[in-house]
Amino acid sequence: MNITFAYRGRSHVAEAGGGQIVSLAPNLKRDVVAFDAALKNPLHFREAISALHDVVINDLRFKPRDKTAYEEWRKGEQQRLTAIRTEAVREARQEMETKQRTPLPRDFERQFDKARKRYWNARLKYADHLRRHDQELWRLLMPCDPVITVAPDVVFFECFSADESSYGCLSVERDECFSSAAGVQCGTTNVDYSWDLFHHFQTLRTYQPARFHVDPSGFEVKVQGGEDYREEKIDLPTGWLRGFMQLQGAMTLPMRRVTLSRQGLYSLLAWLRRHKAPRSPRALRFEIVEGRAPELVLEPWEQRITDRGAPPCAQSMEPIRVWGVRRLLTLARLLPLIDRVEVCLLGTGLPSMWIAHMGPMKLTLGLSGWTTNDWTRGSALDLLLPPQEPGKDLIDKAAAALRQQQSASLATLASACGAAEAMTTAALKHLAHSGQVIYDLPHQVYRWRQIMPQVLGEEQMGPPNAEAEAARDIPDRDVRVLSSTDAPNDTRLHTGTVQKREVELLLDRDGMMRRAKCDCSHHFKGGLRKGPCRHLIAFRRKLLNPVDPGAPSLYERLWSGFRTNP
Repeated sequence: MNITFAYRGRSHVAEAGGGQIVSLAPNLKRDVVAFDAALKNPLHFREAISALHDVVINDLRFKPRDKTAYEEWRKGEQQRLTAIRTEAVREARQEMETKQRTPLPRDFERQFDKARKRYWNARLKYADHLRRHDQELWRLLMPCDPVITVAPDVVFFECFSADESSYGCLSVERDECFSSAAGVQCGTTNVDYSWDLFHHFQTLRTYQPARFHVDPSGFEVKVQGGEDYREEKIDLPTGWLRGFMQLQGAMTLPMRRVTLSRQGLYSLLAWLRRHKAPRSPRALRFEIVEGRAPELVLEPWEQRITDRGAPPCAQSMEPIRVWGVRRLLTLARLLPLIDRVEVCLLGTGLPSMWIAHMGPMKLTLGLSGWTTNDWTRGSALDLLLPPQEPGKDLIDKAAAALRQQQSASLATLASACGAAEAMTTAALKHLAHSGQVIYDLPHQVYRWRQIMPQVLGEEQMGPPNAEAEAARDIPDRDVRVLSSTDAPNDTRLHTGTVQKREVELLLDRDGMMRRAKCDCSHHFKGGLRKGPCRHLIAFRRKLLNPVDPGAPSLYERLWSGFRTNP
């Protein structure tokens, strides 16, 4: 997907009136977004935004090295490089002695501008070359600028890591972190971000007043001919966009919540910092027992960490294992600010959400099931959600209500749309899939957030899931339902066969997959961690869509099944 970013000037931290101004340049190709307010605690903001930067540059994918050719090359290059350095030093000295006796030419500035232009042209050509021939290296050098959203109650930043396995969202309360803001215009935009800006952030201090400023001046004048106007055309990978959609699917799945104290998180990070597992399994196991402090077990050492500073667990649950926990070292810088950490677990091998509560600031760190299983290619969490298809009128009502309110709970939106919560959830899922809505997990509300200037469709999101497409080719006559029985926690267990394969499916009242079994190779390799297989998708379709035209509607039939067994 080709995206054009246009900026007037660059984001920077400037000295002004004995203080500092954090000035962010917004994308001029998007709607006007403006915000200007004084930071009440610049040091806390500096640490939080720096942790978000660590998420962006995080890349823990294994990169094997073959040093054989390098050793051979180094042996032959040692003497040649020594001779080159000697000759270069001699020529440089001669050139410097000559220049010292020569005055600067009159057109020195013109030559400098010409050389600078030649440098930037070469840099753009190199970036274009990488984009065509080495997408991985190009994404590391040319990351997509982070997304900032100004809402009536919060300002939050979003980003993905370089390996697309980690998601970061820093949410800042406006009333508690900023003084009264001036000229606020709510909306979502990209902001110019660079390594220089990150280094500028490190200069923020508590003894210097600081302001946070999203500069809207670029929208007020025609800057296409200005010296500080620039455009960057990026062929944005579909994986980056699909990752936001998968993230939305993960945030709306049923979660088990565990609260950890700062001491417990410190013990976990300290062990990870000092030890590196030499072999598998490299997992973190949660053992939760009702009435007892949460316990974390680090594999393969079987190192047990009992978080006695955390509140007792409200209910017991089966052990849950998550992988790729070294990505949690991103939170190390925030330890002095963290009050508690809320861990939202989806299940063994499934993504997890770590919400670091820092008073008026909250950092949500979303981790995929394991480091090499990114949000985009390794999972299909949206297929676990209920498969209902809302009408266009309901989608339009939900979009209009949320655009007007900016943020609202599911119950509020269902009341505004005059629809059941299940169908309202389906409409919100559709809006999230098109990049218009996000679920704010710390505040548990839906927010109007347009990830791109235009509504996204299937063409921009990339090809559909292969298993979902294959499930459409399975006829209903090859699907048989053998039994349906009640199960704990308002769920029902269904058994049957699909193309002579035995399947089991545990559904909740909304038709969401909780657990499943199938003897096909897709389910054997990844289970539900990589999304349901074609047989489970077809089996759920048979359960929720009766063939008889006179049968009750999809969700009337499902809900009534919990009250009256078939």
